[in-house]
Amino acid sequence: MDWPVSVALAQAVPTLPVGPGLHYEPKMDGHRLVMWRTTETVRLQTRSGREVSAAWMDLAIAGMPLPPGTILDGEGIVYRSGRIDFGAAQSRANSSPARARLLAEEHPAHYAVFDILSHPEHGDIRGWSYVRRRAALEDLLAGAGIGPPIQAVPTTADSSLARVWYEVLQHQGVEGLVVKADSSVYRGGSRQWRKVRHSETVDAAVVGYTGPAARPRHLAVRLPDGRTALSQTVPGVLAAQVAPHLVAAERTRRARTDSGEAYLQVEVDVLVEVLAGTTRHAVVTVTRVR
Repeated sequence: MDWPVSVALAQAVPTLPVGPGLHYEPKMDGHRLVMWRTTETVRLQTRSGREVSAAWMDLAIAGMPLPPGTILDGEGIVYRSGRIDFGAAQSRANSSPARARLLAEEHPAHYAVFDILSHPEHGDIRGWSYVRRRAALEDLLAGAGIGPPIQAVPTTADSSLARVWYEVLQHQGVEGLVVKADSSVYRGGSRQWRKVRHSETVDAAVVGYTGPAARPRHLAVRLPDGRTALSQTVPGVLAAQVAPHLVAAERTRRARTDSGEAYLQVEVDVLVEVLAGTTRHAVVTVTRVR
């Protein structure tokens, strides 16, 4: 398997899907990470394919007992005051190596694993069914003596239990549920999973911006229905998170949203959450960068 690997994605749905052959997992509010156990070390990859091992060095060290040839998919999370704190995970992800070490001392990271892409004995197993991959994941973690801070997320085929999780785990920082079919293979780049979240937000792809790339004023986003719209003024912390991707973009060209506003169009692999209630209008509100 070549670095970086394309990760499977989830499509937001308004209600919890139910039916035979479905499995439910808590959706941790963190930073998507793929953990590669190579022959010599552990590397960590973001959803977009960037290497971020230095920012999550405590997790890289924790992954060393994994057998070489293992590739896991999961969420890097950070706890504060007994609950998962998305802001803390974002701070870690955007820190320099030196700053990340200081943050790790104060708030160590955890790795919530929900899939396995490569097995040390079987190689690439993305073509296996979800239930078969899940069994392989649990067996591998147990056989290697892996425990916290690396741990598999819970899973259940009981929709009633899943509803309980949805209701009672919110105060712990769990943002919802991910639903997977038991026969599904792992398809990178495909929104084959479903997710139900407490927050009324939808995912939107960043397709451009206004203002300087190093400090964008507004983001142009493609909404789930295909429309392109400008966001409201982007807060400084969100602008700082998106800016490196905009600056690194090789080509820009002038374009207009569906309602006629001008912006600079770029090709970047950045997803943001926007308030669902604002997507009916020409201007949307970005709540955070995924």
